[in-house]
Amino acid sequence: MADNDKSIWLGSKFRSFFKKFTWASGSIFAALIAWVIIGDMTIGLGVELRTLLHPTTNLSVMLMLIAGTATLFSTSIYLSDFKGDIEIKPEGIFDVFSLVWSRVAMIGIVAVVLVMFYEVVSRYIFEKPTLWANELSLWMAGFIFLLSGLYAMQQRCHIRIYVVYDLFPRWVQKTADTLSVFLLWVFTVSLIWGGYNESRDKWNRWETFGTAWDPPLPATIKPAILVIITLVAVQALSNLIADWHKAPESHTPMDDIDQTEIEHMRQSIKD
Repeated sequence: MADNDKSIWLGSKFRSFFKKFTWASGSIFAALIAWVIIGDMTIGLGVELRTLLHPTTNLSVMLMLIAGTATLFSTSIYLSDFKGDIEIKPEGIFDVFSLVWSRVAMIGIVAVVLVMFYEVVSRYIFEKPTLWANELSLWMAGFIFLLSGLYAMQQRCHIRIYVVYDLFPRWVQKTADTLSVFLLWVFTVSLIWGGYNESRDKWNRWETFGTAWDPPLPATIKPAILVIITLVAVQALSNLIADWHKAPESHTPMDDIDQTEIEHMRQSIKD
């Protein structure tokens, strides 16, 4: 078995369960999408753009969104049990949680590409631009951007300057790491202190974007900023705890070279 095929945290039994659950929920989701589209065309289900934003008004749409949400998270849990070639193995107490949400962001990138592809085809081939593609892309991209920060913190791939850091003895490095995490928490607490009331108000009044489709971007993105930045701070603390007793590492410019990607390129040239 290849290293990236080994179970990271689920174990073979639960991995098999989530794989089957993903296929089942995905099949139900696809069937409900087909039913909503065909039913709206044949018997008039009354599914409009705004129905997707208010699913409780239509049982079929509500069931479709529930199945889609179940598929998204079961797929993310399943995929989080695989380690990518350039990923580090989860070690901290918070790493698995962050990995699951990183998979949500990765799936979201695919969804944004599909939405924009649909818009391009609809606009430039059929001359029927949508009213929702741009807003939906912005909506998803906002969450993807925030969750990518959480993933970057978990993978330790955020910007770090090692030129001076590597010269320090280990106790000074630990002091610097502790100070960095402390400053991140100061920023997080300050952000919550200054933005909580506004986020709460936007959420309570379900503030929308003011466009034809009118999705609740302000009502969801603003609170998400506070929540996910807090998760980033928790992940930083988890990293500090996990790395505390590790031996000091040395870094060189060669660390920035992805040997796995180079090997894949060589293989593709040979083929």
